[in-house]
Amino acid sequence: QVHLVESGGGLVQSGGSLRLSCGASEVVFNLGTMGWFRQAEGPERQLVAQISRTGNTNYGDSVKGRFTISRDEAKRMVFLQMDNLKPDDTAVYYCNANFSPAKLDGQSDYWGQGTRVTVSS
Repeated sequence: QVHLVESGGGLVQSGGSLRLSCGASEVVFNLGTMGWFRQAEGPERQLVAQISRTGNTNYGDSVKGRFTISRDEAKRMVFLQMDNLKPDDTAVYYCNANFSPAKLDGQSDYWGQGTRVTVSS
């Protein structure tokens, strides 16, 4: 079964930077919008950033100007460059992507297992 694999989380001081990466474990088809969400305390998962297959981006208000999302179509990966990190950015970050796991399958949303980002003050 196809799943998304994330990497790049960790502990960083306030003002520092981290880069998250995410890719599918196997070849996928009809790769659509990819993005990152985060979950701090509580059940709500918050949008961080999304990027469409045409390169249009959408950011959560709290990260605009500090985070940059990008994707590599050839490698079918999505990245999140996080600069000027703040303690409020501390959360588990989840990769999300819309694709077909097999050529004749319909598209569905898939989630990574999450990678923890901790920003110390």
